[in-house]
Amino acid sequence: MNEVNAWVTEEQANIQQDPSFWVISQPADGEVYPWESLRISSDSVTVQVPRGAQDPQLVFQIYAHLHLMSTMGRQEEWLPEAPDAVGFELERAILSRAADAWILGRAVYNTVPYGPLDELAYAKEAGFLDAFIFTARPEDFASARADWARSGPGEMDRYREWFLDTFSREPPGLRSN
Repeated sequence: MNEVNAWVTEEQANIQQDPSFWVISQPADGEVYPWESLRISSDSVTVQVPRGAQDPQLVFQIYAHLHLMSTMGRQEEWLPEAPDAVGFELERAILSRAADAWILGRAVYNTVPYGPLDELAYAKEAGFLDAFIFTARPEDFASARADWARSGPGEMDRYREWFLDTFSREPPGLRSN
């Protein structure tokens, strides 16, 4: 957790102090996932954060910041584990970091549970990060999803069963809302 705490602290300082960009948080009603409203425009990025829930805000800002850094050509600086990643590989690297930041908050700083980030973190820790992304966002990474489904028959069923057992509801992307 020390390593995660170090980069979360560095990233938070960069978000707050670097004058070359702006991370804008806008309140949203209900449960939201970080990618649902992400909007990048030149040197700024806007992301909706759950209204009245302060604990998830930094994780949503980190998610937005990492996407903006990629757009601004600073991906290697902020995602050294995925310096050239694009598409699904980039999203997986960013969501992996978001999950780690949330786990840090829940384990070390006693943050209040927040469903969408708990789902992300649990899925990553259980080895289902790819399944989580592909199920929640099937249109966004269709080609990578098709390759994943071909290479792991039954994996989607395993993920869905695990998710239902863990959260007592369908995974995002399969809910009727």
